[in-house]
Amino acid sequence: MIRVLLVDDDALTLELHRTYVGRMDGFEVVAECSGARAAISAVLDGPAVDLVLLDMTMPDGTGLDVLRHIRARGSSVDVIAVTGVRDAEAVRQTVGLGVVQYLVKPVTFAAFGERLAQYRDYHRRARDTAGPSTQEEIDALLSASRATGSIRVPKGLSPDTLDRVTEAVRAGGALSASEAAAALGMSRVAARRYLEHLASSGRVERAARYRGQGRPETEYRWR
Repeated sequence: MIRVLLVDDDALTLELHRTYVGRMDGFEVVAECSGARAAISAVLDGPAVDLVLLDMTMPDGTGLDVLRHIRARGSSVDVIAVTGVRDAEAVRQTVGLGVVQYLVKPVTFAAFGERLAQYRDYHRRARDTAGPSTQEEIDALLSASRATGSIRVPKGLSPDTLDRVTEAVRAGGALSASEAAAALGMSRVAARRYLEHLASSGRVERAARYRGQGRPETEYRWR
């Protein structure tokens, strides 16, 4: 079970986020705070938590203050910022202080649930990985910790098939359209359409694969 600390100075927002977390499998709210000083104390001296949902603006300090204090004291707790602050410099600073996600208020349950589900995958991978890691395990862990957003499915593509192609690329390292087609039991032309859509959406990157003296083959790798 992932133990969650909620930090927000608005009572209604705390209630909303508590409800959202309660709808997610594998999460439980173990503590709530309405100020920066209380949040620092809760992280450093309270019951152990795995994840902090942190507001950036509070009467007695900012989320950045909280992050600086807990990192200086050696805390590596995972943090998702949930805030109305959109300033690019603030975002850069939170990323530099180890925030794994950044959600802009007001947050719908769809967006909230997507990010928590992604974090749950990251948390599971981090927990299950022990000893020296392979490059593939490291790539998968880093990919799971980053927000990907929703992939809009254009007309003519199937969401279910897109999910299958996405998982194949994430699990298989670098795949060509021919390799994806063979793995998924579909035509090369169809596989290439889905891979190109993922590439144009920024989810995968293209690279040339040279074999022999013929024309290079395009391969696709999850970012």
